[in-house]
Amino acid sequence: MSEREEFIAKKIADAAYTVHKKLGPSLLEKVYEVCFCHELSKRGLTYQRQVDVPILYDGIVFNEGLRLGVLVEDLIICELKAVEEMNPVWEAQTLSHLKLPGKSLGFLINFNVPLIINGIKRIIL
Repeated sequence: MSEREEFIAKKIADAAYTVHKKLGPSLLEKVYEVCFCHELSKRGLTYQRQVDVPILYDGIVFNEGLRLGVLVEDLIICELKAVEEMNPVWEAQTLSHLKLPGKSLGFLINFNVPLIINGIKRIIL
């Protein structure tokens, strides 16, 4: 990872921690997403929410491909969850989300945990 990616990654983890500390677990994913993005802004980071990524298949571009949760600084993908149990498929899905647009670092963050440190998974391609 580049120094810039590491710097941004620390700010992402800090933003997730702050949101979880203020709101706790058991809210809707959408609530965490909007608050998380607000915290990213407070840290001087740019982001895009619910980013559509087209899929190239069989020589055809399909615009209905997939949707990234939050793209930070056009570098790091954050997939946010608010669930009791994490599904291993979501980690594989996050890896696919990294591969298609050519990104190398992502986070799978579950806010529905007692301690947010147990809800943050860093994924490197």
